[in-house]
This record gives sequence, structure tokens and C-alpha cells, in this order.
Amino acid sequence: MTSMRRADDTVDGTADPTADGTADDEQAARWNGPAGNAWVDAQDVVDALFAPLEDLLVEAVPAGRGGRVLDVGCGTGGTTVAVARRLGAEGHCVGVDISGPMVEAARARALREGAAASFVRADAQDHVFEPAVFDAVVSRFGVMFFEDPVRAFANLRRAAKGDAALRFIAWRDIAENPFMTTAERAAAPLLPHLPERRPDAPGQFALADAGRVRRLLEESGWTGIDIRPVDATCVLPEAELVPYFSRFGPVGIALRETDEPTRARVVETVRAAFDPFVHGTEVRFTAACWRIDARAPLPTSAG
Repeated sequence: MTSMRRADDTVDGTADPTADGTADDEQAARWNGPAGNAWVDAQDVVDALFAPLEDLLVEAVPAGRGGRVLDVGCGTGGTTVAVARRLGAEGHCVGVDISGPMVEAARARALREGAAASFVRADAQDHVFEPAVFDAVVSRFGVMFFEDPVRAFANLRRAAKGDAALRFIAWRDIAENPFMTTAERAAAPLLPHLPERRPDAPGQFALADAGRVRRLLEESGWTGIDIRPVDATCVLPEAELVPYFSRFGPVGIALRETDEPTRARVVETVRAAFDPFVHGTEVRFTAACWRIDARAPLPTSAG
């Protein structure tokens, strides 16, 4: 990925957010277009949906001790602001995301909530972070989209202080997360050109293989790797179900270019397929995830 940046201008351990540039790859195009805007529009719903997983990140940061934390793939800033509150008056959390619309929304959120948080629009895989400035690095579903995960995690490790904590949440296997693929499975007969999921390709389930995750982190220089399964119950208002599946994922992308009669058939078919998850006014499902912890190595003394 490529981006324009001024390496001599730093803000909170990151290149100047006004010098964002634009990464010219598929992920940048996706998250700076309709997909990014969809997340902005639904930010309150998504934050409430994944609140149990946000809590797992926040608890990794010592309360009230200050320090600086980097939130990777911060989206609209919900986790960044939560971590900033956890750090206390002497702390600061920096969110980094490739999506311009989401970073703009995150900055507005932090301003509204008076949070000690700042944001930079950049590709965390290649961004020039100030070295060894962060006490911790966290991410909720933000590290599965790297083209070169080893390079990306090595870049994040260089931005972390010695013995800094890394904690991120990633999805486990597709088979363990049927809710996440219900829409595309139900819509496939009506939308024959839906993209096929490719194992290990950048995307939602790129880090589903725990063994692969361990290898990636070891190769990028992290130590003390601990990978644990987490099953979180997520709740969505039933009234938000159709807007949710019609905006996000492969089906949401396909529906943007579909004629109205086909769209209506897809929505009806897909909504029926979600019936097993609907309980009165709520939609409930289990998010089968990994909670991954690691440490940046301590610096070695010369001579």
C-alpha cells in the first residue's frame, strides 16, 4: 500500500493526520467509499452490538495509570474513546484507520465526549509511527485486512515500547460464526456473482487459524503470545436486522448495484434465513472469536 506522509511531522506518535494521503489498493477503496459510510451511519448500532468485545480490550489497559495506547483499525472511534477514558487524565489514545469517513466520525465523537483521543487516517501496515512510544496496542476486528500481516505487525511492534502489551480480537472460523455468513448463503441463488471467501486472504476471517496467527506474530517479533477462544453473546434490535445485512458484507455491497425487484427478493429471502437468531424484539448470536495477547520484546543492551 502507498500513502503520502510527512515523516518529520508527528502528532501523538503518528504522522500528521492532515497529511493523510490515499492508499491506492482495494481495501482503501472499500473503506473510503460506501462501506466506510455505512459504518458511520450505523456506528451506534455496531458499537452496541460488539460492546462485549470492546470490554475485553478495555480491560487490558490498566485503569487510571495514564500512558499512550494505539487502537488499530479504530473505525468510528468507540474503542479509542473507551480506552482513553480507562487511561485517566494523564493518558491518551491514538486511533488509526484507513477510512477517511470513519476517522472523521471518530474525531467528532472524541470532541463530543471530551476524550483524550486523537486520530490519524493511515494504513497501519506502512504508516511511519514514532518508534517505541506506545504502552499498549489494541484492536477490535481491525487487523484482519493487512496485505502483508508480518510487515504490519512488525510495524506496530516498532511503535510499541519494550514490554508493551498487544491485545486484539479476531474472528475464529467461518463454521463457528454462522450468523456472519447467513446473508450471503441465503442470497447466493439470487446474487450469483457474490465474491467467494478465500482462506487467509485479507478479510473478516483472515486470522481464523490460531496456528497461523502465532506464526505471524512470532515472525514479526512479538513474544509471550497467548491465544484464547472467546464466545461473546451479541444482541441487535430486530428492527435493525434488515438495515444491518443490507448495508454490510458481500450482500450489502452487491445490493448497491442491484435493481429494485431483485433487491426486494433478496431482502425477503435473507430476512427469513435469519429467523433462528430472532427472539422477539432481539436478534442474538454468538461471536466466536480469538483474544490474542502478546508482548513487545524488551530492548537489548548494547555491548
